[in-house]
Amino acid sequence: MTETAPQKRLYIKTYGCQMNVYDSERMADVLRPLGYGVTDQPEGADLVVLNTCHIREKATEKVYSELGRIKRMKARKAEDGGEMVIAVAGCVAQAEGAEIMARQPAVDLVVGPQAYHQLPELIARAHRKSGERLAADFAADEKFDALPMERATNGYTAFLTVQEGCDKFCTFCVVPYTRGAEYSRPVEAIEAEARRLADHGVREVTLLGQNVNAFAGEGGLAGLVRRLARIPGLDRIRYTTSHPADMDEALIAAHGEVEQLMPYLHLPVQAGSDKVLKAMNRAHTADSYLRLVERIRAARPDIAMSGDFIVGFPGERDADFEATLALVREVAYASAFSFKYSRRPGTPAAAMTGQVAEEVKEERLARLQALLNDQQMAFNAAQAGRVLPVLFERDGRREGQVVGRSPYLQPVHMAGPASLKGQIVPVRIVAANRGSLSAEALTERMAEVV
Repeated sequence: MTETAPQKRLYIKTYGCQMNVYDSERMADVLRPLGYGVTDQPEGADLVVLNTCHIREKATEKVYSELGRIKRMKARKAEDGGEMVIAVAGCVAQAEGAEIMARQPAVDLVVGPQAYHQLPELIARAHRKSGERLAADFAADEKFDALPMERATNGYTAFLTVQEGCDKFCTFCVVPYTRGAEYSRPVEAIEAEARRLADHGVREVTLLGQNVNAFAGEGGLAGLVRRLARIPGLDRIRYTTSHPADMDEALIAAHGEVEQLMPYLHLPVQAGSDKVLKAMNRAHTADSYLRLVERIRAARPDIAMSGDFIVGFPGERDADFEATLALVREVAYASAFSFKYSRRPGTPAAAMTGQVAEEVKEERLARLQALLNDQQMAFNAAQAGRVLPVLFERDGRREGQVVGRSPYLQPVHMAGPASLKGQIVPVRIVAANRGSLSAEALTERMAEVV
């Protein structure tokens, strides 16, 4: 009788954006044929992967702090006669590969976001204690060609990368340096992956890209959305993150014409001052952004707008910040992400004069977030009494509770049976807070299921 080898344990910790979440899932797919099964605890793991983000300085320092903790686990496993391989992946790996290995010798290998398909060979080198253990190539096409066709799915929603890299070179951003130039996957490959996801029960996909609406396949992102909308069982489509300069009329029209395209759009503006936008190299003005929002809302009046904001960018004066607040008031966001500017080494903004004092950035961020929070609460409160279709995804914290998402991406909690998971059900919204909605069934038997 042949004994089955015990499964090796893989722990992946993901930092940052949705694209890193997708990359982590695909790393697990790459490693599954090698006998690795995912565990939710690093203690005792055979392979630990930290999939990193380089957008903000604190995120980078958190990685080094975590490496110190993992190093101690690695030492304990070695004392017990075992071996733990530590890998750093993602954008910090791309930007600081050699420095990581010098600063933390416990790291066995470093792999950039365009090279994680090389993980099996890198792991073999780590075990052999020979060969190059740093991979930071920019060949995105090679990566996608090398990934396994099958993906492990764990739920009814999934991320699907369609575009990587960015050519915009915003002066605060490291993405062009860590993810490389814009690359769009072939439409046929994306459709095939989406069909496989739908075959495995996925009902909603979020199309991902550093600059997703720069997707360069035939028909652009709008054409891709229309193509994916024809896949049976794929009932919801979202996409993120967009650049205003690449939001074309075809995509705007798709929001009004494609039922599967959800009425939620994350469209970062970053600031409301033209002076600051120019210094950021954003390629749009406050007015052009506002006019764009008008056209989008004309196509889809109920669309929920989301955005990104940076406060305290070098040279930002009080009047510039007030212009940002004015833009926020005019748009009325349903949700948003806002941050203090932090210097990223190697970016043009890091060397700019007029760096804003930390206490000023903190005060401005607090004011901006208070306004954004009020807007989010107002948007959620406006849903009370409405009937919304909700895709239920998982059990809630309370017994007999299920949780899903509205078309506007809000979490929705409701008392209901676990059999609702994976179904899109019209429910009545009965209460709202800033972070979620509460709902009730329209009928006791929940007979009306989409």
